[in-house]
Amino acid sequence: MKKVLILGVTLLTGLTLTACGSTSSSSSTDDKSSSSTTQVAKSSQESSNETKVPAEYQVAHEKAENYANTMYMSKRGVYAQLTSQAEGFKAKPALWAVRHLTDVDWNANALQKAKDYQKQQSMSSSAIYNQLTSNYGEKFTPAQAKYAIQHLNN
Repeated sequence: MKKVLILGVTLLTGLTLTACGSTSSSSSTDDKSSSSTTQVAKSSQESSNETKVPAEYQVAHEKAENYANTMYMSKRGVYAQLTSQAEGFKAKPALWAVRHLTDVDWNANALQKAKDYQKQQSMSSSAIYNQLTSNYGEKFTPAQAKYAIQHLNN
């Protein structure tokens, strides 16, 4: 809305100056007004392109949030799930979705998974660590798995 207002003011100012000025200054004012109008229009287009997120990216993000916040998956685990045959997202929307998960505490997710393994499968700390960091398991980073093991019995 502000950009439309700025565009309108710029055009109105340009027209007013053109009407009040002489022919020679009118020409240079028109050029400046036209240049300003073009710049405002370009910046308006750029910002609308930046804020417009394709539907597939939005859906991928919603799924990613769900996996991270209810199933306590790792970042790599969420990405793998999104790009799996079951979900079928392409790499770019899945990567965008995972990168835009801003409210996820990955350490807390690793800890929750560690507690689940300890309670449900009576696994040792080293076995849990291996499961958390495995490419065939949970895909947490070593630092996240270490955090989980250190806080497991707290």
